[in-house]
Amino acid sequence: MRKQTQLRLEPEVLAAGREAAAARGLDFTKYVERLIIEDTTGARAAGMAAAQRLIDRHGAFLDDLERELDQPPVSGKQPGAAA
Repeated sequence: MRKQTQLRLEPEVLAAGREAAAARGLDFTKYVERLIIEDTTGARAAGMAAAQRLIDRHGAFLDDLERELDQPPVSGKQPGAAA
C-alpha cells in the first residue's frame, strides 16, 4: 500500500527533477521512488562501480575517440563513416 508524503524543494531542484523524470518517460513520483530505491539498495553504487571499471579499462580509447570526434570532419566525412 502506497503512503503519501510531502517534499519541500527549491524551485530549480523541482524543475530539474521534473525534466529528468520526463526525459526518462516517468512521472515525478515514480522518478523519486526509483532514486530512493537505487540509493538504498546499492543499485546506484553498483552502477557507478561498473562505470568506473569501464573507464579504467577503456579510458584511453574513449579519450582518443572524444578527441577524434571533436575534430572538424575532413572533406565532409564523419569519423567512422563507410568509405
